[in-house]
Amino acid sequence: MAFLGCHIDDALAKKFAAMAANEGGRSALMRRLVERAVGDGRAPVRATMPTSASRKVTIRLSESDLHLLATIAAQRGMNSTQWIASLVRARIGFALQQTHDERQALRAVARELNRIGGNINQIAHAANLDRLIGRSVKIEANAIREASACIESALVELRAALKRNADYWEGR
Repeated sequence: MAFLGCHIDDALAKKFAAMAANEGGRSALMRRLVERAVGDGRAPVRATMPTSASRKVTIRLSESDLHLLATIAAQRGMNSTQWIASLVRARIGFALQQTHDERQALRAVARELNRIGGNINQIAHAANLDRLIGRSVKIEANAIREASACIESALVELRAALKRNADYWEGR
């Protein structure tokens, strides 16, 4: 896959990042802009691309529906407006919406994988030093098995979190 990049003013980059936050991220927005520019038809159909601050939409719900909405939103750690906006974004094709707890869980998995990667890097560095000075490289099979188990556990947690999120917003 090819990479397309450009240098832009810091203030413009900040504005683009803010806009892209509601469009699935900078890369996703850039891909759609390029797809629209060249007209290859792969971009999801959207009437217009927002270019300014969000706008208010009003809906009418019964008192019992409002109460149920508030309850459901609170279960997701959101207020009613956040929940409705997330539902709409999920249904019109944006990346799946995540609650604060889900983002924290995903960050924890990323931190754990980074920690494991650092440990593996240290093991490789030590092995290379031993080899350079003529010592035999001693591989700790238990350490490798432990790292592998940690990675597998983190991946299981990551897959479960993403599946729960997808299932929720897709109504499963």
